[in-house]
Amino acid sequence: MSTKKSGTSWQDTISDWLVSIIVAVALAFCIRTFVVEPYMVEGTSMYPTLESHERLIVSKYKYFFTEPKRGEIVVFRYPKDESRDFIKRVIATGGDTIEMRDGKVLVNGSVIEENYIYKDDPKGPNKSNYRKSVVPQGHIFVLGDNRNNSEDSRFADVDFVPLKLVKGEAVVAFWPVERWRMLP
Repeated sequence: MSTKKSGTSWQDTISDWLVSIIVAVALAFCIRTFVVEPYMVEGTSMYPTLESHERLIVSKYKYFFTEPKRGEIVVFRYPKDESRDFIKRVIATGGDTIEMRDGKVLVNGSVIEENYIYKDDPKGPNKSNYRKSVVPQGHIFVLGDNRNNSEDSRFADVDFVPLKLVKGEAVVAFWPVERWRMLP
């Protein structure tokens, strides 16, 4: 008659724990790389839509299948220093004609309605001008909602943003909790 030990050895337990930890880390890495990523807003360039230190969820998978559309809020790597991320609103996409006259934005010759921009700035209304240009294919033109305080496509260091630098679309503001909301 043979007797078998019931239970597992400490080596089996450690092995099980290691496998579980490795799977959890790999899964977290995949989710953060390909699905969603948390993001914290720094600065006031998107005020009043987003406030400094708000925390967001950025959807990364959407742009594997489609390109950004006008009006979406995107996070992208800053073209002059790709270790930094910027967050702005897409105003025009590849092939669109963009122009600004005295703060009014024209896309394909028509003034666009922008009810999201910061209108009560103590500096006064934004009166920016931007030469008439065509957004190259594979690029987007982005602006901050707080036009008097935004480093965006109007400036040479940002310019037209290549799609390869776009990380994802901001979809949910979740912190602080009292400002939780889905983003446009």
